[in-house]
Parts: sequence; C-alpha cells; structure tokens
Amino acid sequence: MKFKFKKSLVVALAAVITLGGLLGGCGKKDNSLKKVKDKNELVVGTSADFAPYDFQIVKNGKKQIVGYDIMLAHEIAKEAGIKHVKVVNMSFPSLITELQNKKVDVVMAGMAYTNQRAKVVSFSKVYHNDSGRGQVLLVSPKNKAKYKNIAALSGTSLGAQQGSEQEKIANKVKGAKVVTESSLASLTTELKNGTLDGVVCAEDTAQAYVKEHPNDYAIADNIGFKYDKSAAGTRVVVRKDDKQLLNSINKCITKNQKNGNLQKMYQQAVYLQIANNQ
Repeated sequence: MKFKFKKSLVVALAAVITLGGLLGGCGKKDNSLKKVKDKNELVVGTSADFAPYDFQIVKNGKKQIVGYDIMLAHEIAKEAGIKHVKVVNMSFPSLITELQNKKVDVVMAGMAYTNQRAKVVSFSKVYHNDSGRGQVLLVSPKNKAKYKNIAALSGTSLGAQQGSEQEKIANKVKGAKVVTESSLASLTTELKNGTLDGVVCAEDTAQAYVKEHPNDYAIADNIGFKYDKSAAGTRVVVRKDDKQLLNSINKCITKNQKNGNLQKMYQQAVYLQIANNQ
C-alpha cells in the first residue's frame, strides 16, 4: 500500500513538473524590443536598388544607402530610444532568410504583404500606398501607346525584380518571357538598351524613373495589372514572434502618419533620387 502511494506521488509530481514546463513555455516573455534597445542599434536589412525607398549615392567620395525606408528607420529608432541605425545591403530574395537567421532586426525594402511571407514573418501596418493603378509597365517612350491591353504583351520580354510581387504579376502574362534580376536598376538598364520590352514596376517607382529620364522611360498607356489591393502597400517586416518590436514600429508609423511626416519623407526621398540620377 505504501509502495502504491509513493508511486502515485511520483507520478503526480512528474505531471506537475511537466505542466509547469508547458505553461512556462507558453508564457515565454517577448523581449525583442529590449534586445535592440540593449545594443542601442537597429540593424536594418534592405536591397538598395529600389528608389525612392532604398538606393545608393556617393557623398564625400563614399557610398551611402539612403531613401524613404532609411528615413523611416531612423524615426523608428528614435521613437524607441535607440541611438544608432545600421543598414545592411543584400539581395532582395535573401532578405527574409537573413531576418530569420537573426542577421538583421527588421527588413525595410519596399516590401508588400503576401500570404506566403506572412507564414514565416510578421508585417507592420502599411506606411506607404502606391497611388493610382498600383502596378504598371515601364517601357521605352516610343512604345508608350503600343500595347492596347495585357493580351498584346504576348511574345514580349518583361523584366521584374526577383522575389517581388511584380515577378508574380509578370508570370501571369500569357506568352511573355519573364526575366528576373535581384536588382531593379539592372532591369531598367536592360530596358533602356532594348534588351527588354518592359519592366513591371510599382507606379510610384515608375513615375520617378520617367521624371528623372523622360527620354529613356515611359509608363505604358493601357496597361494596368490586377493585384490584391487589400495586401497593397509597403510594410516593415520583423520575425514572427517579435511582437514587442512590432508594436513599437506600428506606434511610430501611426504617429508619423498623423503628423504628415511620412508624406514629407517620401517626397524628400523622391527629390533625392532625382538629384542623384537613380
């Protein structure tokens, strides 16, 4: 009888310990913001070939990564009381992997929400929406009115940034040959040189190219691509469980939306882009 009692007691204690471990795991504290604050540096992963969001300029003989995302990153750091911002340039397709590997704290690269991405990372609220048609076709000025509809793009060569929403859109064009590059600048150069017939772009980005280089680029008159507008807009990306950091980012975005600073920063980035022929 005593043996049975001891055995029951051991089993009960084991159950309590197991349950305690499970509850402890469930209640794991999120210290994502504290970690960034403790090192006093926000490490931002980007792909610096997507003006006006992220691009490189030469200042005082040195390359610098600038743009709308970088301006916002400094505001996010300031809001959280973080002194330094470090920007790490990498290829667009590798950004989420490097975030998951903890090489960066956040990704800011003009990135849009997708269901596939949302399975592995978390997105902030939207901080910029493309105006008008959203996704357009950048072409040579001589071809501005050439294509009457999307069906007319059959047989053409279309460029799109690798891993982007634009690549998905281009792949849906029947009969088109899709060329992808990690750099948007490489694609626009190929378009300028006549290697490509068009490049699928976010409208704001396309407008900036046209404004800077009106003799080289135009937006096709009759081409507007269908896309999920509910998922439209650029967002900051964080690791899936970094809720504390995400809340701080959303707070900063809301604040700068209300005071008009987001729009001011975007306009400043476009002017900087034009001034540096990006």
